[in-house]
Amino acid sequence: MTAPADDVDRIVDAWQRERPDLDFSPLHVLSRLGRVAKHLDRARKAAFAASALESWEFDVLAALRRAGSPYELSPTSLLRQTLVSSGTMTNRIDRLTARGLVERRTDPNDGRGILVRMTDAGRERVDHAIAELVVAERELLSGLSRADQERLASLLRTLGADFEGTV
Repeated sequence: MTAPADDVDRIVDAWQRERPDLDFSPLHVLSRLGRVAKHLDRARKAAFAASALESWEFDVLAALRRAGSPYELSPTSLLRQTLVSSGTMTNRIDRLTARGLVERRTDPNDGRGILVRMTDAGRERVDHAIAELVVAERELLSGLSRADQERLASLLRTLGADFEGTV
């Protein structure tokens, strides 16, 4: 069963009419991905806002939460997981510390190093945000069967493999 024509089909048709010398087939996939990404971005912002978090705050807190108890990582591990520079991570840790969502402590295995540990308040916020997020994301995917979701995930995994490790 083919879905009815959408805005992307109309855009591609118009371009094809105006520039028949070009192959617009990538737009059928990537323009739709871009549109889905905008809806996902809105859903994520709403989920994070419900927990009084910014997207970047969620990224740092989520990395700490996924690390497991005691929910701490080195700043270097955090910047690798969140794909930001050292200076940006320092600023983010400072801001999260000021909000009482993380704290710095000396690394017991390296007296010169520090660890960033999530506070109970940080864990409560990130747990609430992830619960809101999975509900919102499930709603975004509700038009696809479980099998279609798995097929799409596999295709996107294949597409994304070329971009792994790049920013």
